Amino acid sequence: MIEKIVIANRGEIALRILRACREMGIKTVAVHSTADRDLKHVRLADESVCIGPPSSLQSYLNIPAIICAAELTNASAIHPGYGFLSENAEFAEQVESSGFKFIGPSSASIRVMGDKVAAIKAMKAAGVPTVPGSDGPLTEDTRASLEHGRRIGYPVIIKAAGGGGGRGMRVVHEEESLLSSIELTKSEAGAAFNNDIVYMEKFLGSPRHVEIQVMADSHGNAIHLGERDCSMQRKHQKVVEEAPAPGITPEQRKRIGERCATACTQMGYEGAGTFEFLYENDEFYFIEMNTRVQVEHCVTEMITGVDIIKEQILVASGKTLRYTQDDIQIKGHAIECRINAEDSKTFRPSPGKITLYHAPGGAGVRMDSHIYNGYTVPPYYDSMIGKLITWGNTRESAIARMNGALSEIVIEGINTNIDLQKEILSDANFAVGGTNIHYLEKKLGLD
Repeated sequence: MIEKIVIANRGEIALRILRACREMGIKTVAVHSTADRDLKHVRLADESVCIGPPSSLQSYLNIPAIICAAELTNASAIHPGYGFLSENAEFAEQVESSGFKFIGPSSASIRVMGDKVAAIKAMKAAGVPTVPGSDGPLTEDTRASLEHGRRIGYPVIIKAAGGGGGRGMRVVHEEESLLSSIELTKSEAGAAFNNDIVYMEKFLGSPRHVEIQVMADSHGNAIHLGERDCSMQRKHQKVVEEAPAPGITPEQRKRIGERCATACTQMGYEGAGTFEFLYENDEFYFIEMNTRVQVEHCVTEMITGVDIIKEQILVASGKTLRYTQDDIQIKGHAIECRINAEDSKTFRPSPGKITLYHAPGGAGVRMDSHIYNGYTVPPYYDSMIGKLITWGNTRESAIARMNGALSEIVIEGINTNIDLQKEILSDANFAVGGTNIHYLEKKLGLD
């Protein structure tokens, strides 16, 4: 069993990992930048190591500094959380070659899934449905590119193989602009991701974003934990997530979930992962796999009772999954609202000192956050300062509890997006469920 873990992250996910380690009797090492010495998990960890100045490049993205911290503290493993180096194959490889356990999949799995073209090929081999597309990289053969566009049917979307998070994409509505769009996307991809490979897919007009949570061990076992709906987005960034996804039947869940679990087995995948799909006209279309724990893993935990962070650690320790597929039962409904330090109207980040903080409570309410009275939100990192999650026997009761929790939470001294979350939760179409990925931006007049 792993005895000491370096938590190579910050904020609420670092605190979440620390709490799981404490319950398991595992010692923790918090690495932090000079701007984060007052983070809650840094104060609570068994040991802490400063790894650099505020800049992420010099601290949380500094691979030698993180590995050095593990060496200095005689740690056994490194948990990357999400963001930063969590899907960096080079980091995973260097962690392993330095004699530590990377709590996540192998560097080979990260590389395959990080390359969208390779990922699609792997999914097709496993029988996971994919979006109709070029079935490989676009080459210098312009005639072939034009033929792909005609076969797929316009509009199409050009995507960077190394892209992600909504970057490296360009929608093409007519053949006349296809070739120039390909060249422009290739140029941008090369500059942004050091990889100018692009491919083509059918552009789906009004899909939902539905994803499948999986867990796999090193003994050939893999299960799925149901689906989440993450369609409420702004600029490809999720704002509200829920599980299970409205309108998805148990039969659909079983069919797509089993295919994802099979894909994990065929790839030799280990750890937690998420298969992301566009869902339109009752069909799932694979878009990418995230080879890490997701921000929204909490809603899955609430409806399944599975502690995903603990399972990550147990699997990394070489243990067999504690659950079979038959053990996984979906109970009730959960909703998560991301709480950001930003203005609800302009979305401008709002760093600064929190002068008053009161967390909501009550049955079925969970607040995952690292903030506290007097904490200063630094300007250097992502604006998310917490996640508010509610659970209920029904979707309606989960929404009612979220409305109550949003009215109860108090954060003063900085601006937050709580008013935006209240607006979303009171929206008539959200109440019905099943809005598409463009809905929020249209509602806000940003489309």
